[in-house]
Amino acid sequence: MPQTITKGYKALLEEANALIRTLGVEEARAMHGQGDVVFVDLRDPRELEREGRLPGAFHCPRGMLEFWIDPESPYAKPVFQQDKTFIFFCAGGWRSALAARTAQEMGLKPVAHIEGGFGAWKKSGAPVQLPEPLTGEKP
Repeated sequence: MPQTITKGYKALLEEANALIRTLGVEEARAMHGQGDVVFVDLRDPRELEREGRLPGAFHCPRGMLEFWIDPESPYAKPVFQQDKTFIFFCAGGWRSALAARTAQEMGLKPVAHIEGGFGAWKKSGAPVQLPEPLTGEKP
C-alpha cells in the first residue's frame, strides 16, 4: 500500500516562513562581515565544491544541525553557543527555512534565513569564494 503524506514540503515551508525572519539578499549583504553575525551554510559538501562558498560562513551540513546546536550533544559546536545572530542559507532557501525554524524552536536566537539562498546571493553579485579548479588527474 502506498504511503499517504499528510503534510507535504509546501505546507512545512509555509509554516516555517510564517514563524521565522526571512532576509532578502541586500539585507543579508549589509550584515555580512559584522562580528555579531554568523552565516551558516547548510549545503552538502559537494555543493560547496561545485558552486563556491560565502566568504566567512560556517559550514554545517543540514543533517547535523540539531546535534551541533544542542550543547548536551556529543557533537555540539561552540559556534552555536555564542551570543550572535545566526543567518542560515542553503542553495535555494528551502532547507534554510526549515533549519531556521528548527533552530528557533530549539532556543537558538536570533535566527533568520536568506530568501533564495546561495543562488540568490551569487546572482546578486555578492562576494563568493569560488571553488578551486581541478587540475590534472587524480592519483
